[in-house]
Amino acid sequence: MPGTPARTAEAATATEVVCLGESMVTFLPSQPGRLADVPSFGRGIGGAESNVACALAAAGHRAAWVSRVGADGFGDHLVEAITGYGVDTSGVRRDPSRPTGIYFRTATDRAADVYEVAYYRAGSAASAMSPRTIPYETLPAARVLHLSGITAALSADCLALLHDLTAPRPGRPPISFDVNHRPGLWRDADASPEVLLDLARRSDLVFVGEDEAEEAWGVTGAEAIRAALPEPSVLVVKRGPDGATVFSGAGDVTTVPALRVDVVAPVGAGDAFAAGFLSATLRDLPVRDRVRHGHLMAAAVLTVPGDLTAPPARAHADALAALDDEAWGRLRLGPGWTGDDQEVRTT
Repeated sequence: MPGTPARTAEAATATEVVCLGESMVTFLPSQPGRLADVPSFGRGIGGAESNVACALAAAGHRAAWVSRVGADGFGDHLVEAITGYGVDTSGVRRDPSRPTGIYFRTATDRAADVYEVAYYRAGSAASAMSPRTIPYETLPAARVLHLSGITAALSADCLALLHDLTAPRPGRPPISFDVNHRPGLWRDADASPEVLLDLARRSDLVFVGEDEAEEAWGVTGAEAIRAALPEPSVLVVKRGPDGATVFSGAGDVTTVPALRVDVVAPVGAGDAFAAGFLSATLRDLPVRDRVRHGHLMAAAVLTVPGDLTAPPARAHADALAALDDEAWGRLRLGPGWTGDDQEVRTT
């Protein structure tokens, strides 16, 4: 992305992306239905920023996750699981007086009327993140700092931290910001649109869905969203089944169609898309291929039950991203498509 520091021999071993935000232990339903009716849950991990870090590390990048967790078993599980993906977790701090957040969810799409989620994160260790507990100068040096609007909703201290991290200053890395508008997390829902707009305007690369831009700001359509957010060097507008439109450079606009995917579970696709786009950005690929890698990484998550999965091998993803428009449009991806021995269907 514009403003990303050039790679040097020293930078070749440095952290590429630091992702800062809360991760929680996720309890995934054993079957569809209301939370009241689901008989059992499987344990996983979930958190927008840690999801991005895990996906990037699994794709071969040097990623770090910075956060706070409780000095409890759930905190142990989070750190061990995220470290297991190859993520640097040395910047995670343990809080002896606050718990690790957890949540339960149904198996349906977040946008569906029957979707339910029960958060137990009020007063969590991560909600105590602040400029005091995570000073800017203690963050690992990185080519990109990835944040999301979820962190801003957790507490006044968390919002102060995001304002501090996005403030212009010498040596500040480029900021990647996923708007991630979650009205249910905000104590003052009326304040969230202005807060998120301000943070997005202070960032260099912004991810936002058309649906959340309309809900938060009353803005409809990719061009109108760009008019509301002219400051970011790169603006990625996610348009659901219509694909994604990227505004970059001197008025450059690139639209890439979405893939057809046999969806197993719809949760985590947005984080995976951001990771795919960031991965291709770090590799200086063309904008079209950055979006395609975002779609491919999202398709990997959409075809498994949880929020995380191993991405396709880089050579596999590169070959698919390089297809001509007609061949790209014929792709249809289903469960197991990321395996080296799996054939990708076309229709």
